[in-house]
Amino acid sequence: MADSDKNRFDFLADLFVRYRERLLALAARNLNPILSKRFSPEDVVQDTLLAACHRTDYFENNPEIPVYIKLRTLLLQTVADYERKHLQAQKRDAYKERGGEQNSACQSAAEINWNLFADSVTSPLSKMVRSERYALLRSILETLSETDRQILTLRHFDGFSNTECAQVLNIEPKAASIRYVRALQRLKIILAELTEFRHE
Repeated sequence: MADSDKNRFDFLADLFVRYRERLLALAARNLNPILSKRFSPEDVVQDTLLAACHRTDYFENNPEIPVYIKLRTLLLQTVADYERKHLQAQKRDAYKERGGEQNSACQSAAEINWNLFADSVTSPLSKMVRSERYALLRSILETLSETDRQILTLRHFDGFSNTECAQVLNIEPKAASIRYVRALQRLKIILAELTEFRHE
């Protein structure tokens, strides 16, 4: 291994040690319930580290993106790869491992997180309409700025406090609080303009 490659690996290893507990918690929340019978959060984090070692340029470029956000993105991509390989391809019938439970239980943990967020910022609706609303909300979130999505993601999906968000984003806690409130306000303004999200 060349010295430059070793230095990059050591750098990434240090990052994973620094954020290990947060990454394990993130993996546990996002790992499909079916796949959790085969893989542990530790497996996800280790595979994420391997993926990071092959994408060192990802960490060297775009310095304005916080390191944790980059790690988070890679970890969620790893989880998505698990689902694509072991569920969608169905090389083995992973669904049978749930003991005959309905396929609705196979919904990805990431989708569940988005849906819970949708319920937290909108009024209750029927199951069918709620499903359509979830998809619409996800598309709306994509229209927000990167900074807005970052703070909403950290607060609602990672369960971070304002102080923890400030540490990840390298800003003051007060600035993190203001950023979160403004991001949520912008999202709610957009939602208020759509009949699908108006209170009944």
